[in-house]
Amino acid sequence: MKIVVLDGYTLNPGDLSWQKLESIGDLTVYERTPPTEVLKRATNADAVFTNKVILNENLLKQLPNLKFIGVLATGYNVVDTSYAKQAGITVCNIPAYSTQSVAQLVFAHLLHFAQNVGGHAQSVRDGRWAANPDFAYWLSPQTELAGKTLGVIGFGQIGQAVARIGIALGMKVIYNNRSLKTTTIEASQVDLDNLLKNSDFISINCPLTEQNQGFINKTTIEKMKPTAILINTGRGPLINEQDLADALNSGRIAGAGLDVLASEPARSNNPLVQAKNCNITPHIAWATLEARQRLMQIAADNLNAFINGKPINVVNA
Repeated sequence: MKIVVLDGYTLNPGDLSWQKLESIGDLTVYERTPPTEVLKRATNADAVFTNKVILNENLLKQLPNLKFIGVLATGYNVVDTSYAKQAGITVCNIPAYSTQSVAQLVFAHLLHFAQNVGGHAQSVRDGRWAANPDFAYWLSPQTELAGKTLGVIGFGQIGQAVARIGIALGMKVIYNNRSLKTTTIEASQVDLDNLLKNSDFISINCPLTEQNQGFINKTTIEKMKPTAILINTGRGPLINEQDLADALNSGRIAGAGLDVLASEPARSNNPLVQAKNCNITPHIAWATLEARQRLMQIAADNLNAFINGKPINVVNA
């Protein structure tokens, strides 16, 4: 079996092994593949793995040997799954590999706004503590999380993991979900307006759909507390970026922590890049070593299951 990985660098920049896929067949790994090279590199492949390289209908029509596409991520919008099904190509994704890692980054952002450890540590390196007449000082208000309200938008596996951490820190958790969600977690399901109005911290953990694109906008931001902190580790297009930048710059809300943007990598003219009290990380919530190890294992498991006639994690069945 000829196996091609079109953009393997983000999964494995050198700290993992491709051995699990190498043991299955003849493996070729490309760190990155520009659109002009996709056809050439995928020609004659029986199985192709992609993370962000687009495999559309026009391209798939020119790959008659292709029988399996492995998406090295949970989202699979880079593949024309409808045409793949029509052509008899099985498409599999990697679900639930980064749940704890994503929840962890939510709180990395949240804790920055609560106590700004990095900023205070830098001030000590700069000599500010040594020159201070008092034994303590702070550059920003120090916030105790216990008793604060955490609003979670999207209560799937990641949203529930976020909720559990919040509860462990003594926070009151409310959540909004597109369908009724029963849970043993000590959290209350509320409508979106209620969540926006009452949350001190808001974590967006819902999938992107046609219905919720840009749902964080001027209208919904107006419903938030002026002290609210918004955190997005879901999908960039869930937010109207200009509206959020305007709200941050005017002080309408207190801050935002974002790991995703509508267009990635970040463009220099994105209004959020220089917005006040906006911290942007370069889409790293999924990228812990442990999460990438799971991703690699599941990718190999997906291909092995397909070869054995019992495919798993199929998104175009």
